[in-house]
Amino acid sequence: MLEYIISTIKELMRVARDTYGVNPVIFLVIYFGGLPVFYYSLFRMLRALAKKLGKEIMLWSTIFLFSSVAPFLYVLFFGRNLPWWAYAVIALLIGQGILSLVIKLRKKPAGGAQEI
Repeated sequence: MLEYIISTIKELMRVARDTYGVNPVIFLVIYFGGLPVFYYSLFRMLRALAKKLGKEIMLWSTIFLFSSVAPFLYVLFFGRNLPWWAYAVIALLIGQGILSLVIKLRKKPAGGAQEI
């Protein structure tokens, strides 16, 4: 059973490389390699929001957005012969990332400094 699963995964990876020009290993390295950057930038962005540091908010929100869409940008730029719906899904994921970022930036941090 395990041998069947491994051979199926290898075949899917081969098809992705040969047909679409996308290496799944590179995608996963970008995806998992970006996770520490993603969480650190989220932490720094929320801390900057709590302290109301405008320039830091923009810097860390940009890093946060890029770290969340980087693997999909890899597919978008280096993929070829992708079906139309793959581009639509990538566009939706990038749009969702931007929308999520805008919502987080507009939220007031809980427990922030209160005005007197």
